[in-house]
Amino acid sequence: SQEQINVTSNDAMAVAIMTLQTFAGMWINAFLVSVICMAWVKKKTLNSSEKILLFLGFSRFWYLFISWLYSFLSIIYPHSLYIHPALQLVVSIQGFFNCSNLWVSACLCVFYCIKIANFRNSFFTYLKVKVDNIVPWLLVVAVLFSLVIGIVAYDIADKVHCNNLNSTGRVGFWNARIKMDKHFFPSFFLTGFGYAVSFMAVTFSALLLLFSLWRHKRNMQANSMKDLSMDAHIKAMKSILSFLVMYSINFASLILTLVYVTKKGSPVIFLTVVFQYAFPGVHSLILICSNPSLEKTVLRILPCLKFRVCMR
Repeated sequence: SQEQINVTSNDAMAVAIMTLQTFAGMWINAFLVSVICMAWVKKKTLNSSEKILLFLGFSRFWYLFISWLYSFLSIIYPHSLYIHPALQLVVSIQGFFNCSNLWVSACLCVFYCIKIANFRNSFFTYLKVKVDNIVPWLLVVAVLFSLVIGIVAYDIADKVHCNNLNSTGRVGFWNARIKMDKHFFPSFFLTGFGYAVSFMAVTFSALLLLFSLWRHKRNMQANSMKDLSMDAHIKAMKSILSFLVMYSINFASLILTLVYVTKKGSPVIFLTVVFQYAFPGVHSLILICSNPSLEKTVLRILPCLKFRVCMR
């Protein structure tokens, strides 16, 4: 029927868009991980920011791949959305990597804030001294909380019931209608709470760094002096502010996904998912451009790529 043709074409268009976003983001994050791993082999050690970037690139790479795999399997099994055992497992792994992506990126912002901001508070001074020892524990906490979210995602997938299971017509990936019951709300509350805490961590880090920059600039103007920490403040501020804008949009997308998950064929779901696929790649690209060593590696590789393309 015409409706089945429209559903199929919409699914194909959605998967095509997501495939382009996925493989672009996977390439960017694979580059990030490979450069840091090569530096690890050469130096035999990694600093705290490199550890966070390595974990972040790894989690984003697999988040994009698992999300794309979930979309692909949802097209193959349109009547088994969230019900097929393979889809349940994929949903659980997707929730784990999505949460680790959010929490590790929040840890990166907190690390920049502690490392660069200047405050005379004794607790903040203690954090600045101990931040390199705190980073591994922050990553462990991020992994543990991500495991909890992965288990919650599996529980949600196990409880979902689609209205179209007994129908004979094909129901598309974006048109599945989900029945909700009271058991979902604690799971959704926990997921939303995790999103909100990571968002607040990024927001407070940006505000503290901005306040530190303002105080530092005022002191430098009063003393008619300039130092390198001003440049560090500004670079970190640009990175965190750009991330805060993207993180805010991504946070709104995640909340809208929770709100509209029961809506049949809502275009809001498609738009939010498109942005969620774009977020890991775009932000990782910003991190590469704002990191001097990664940027130098990109500049060294680009001429080689241009030469190979011209040779072909």
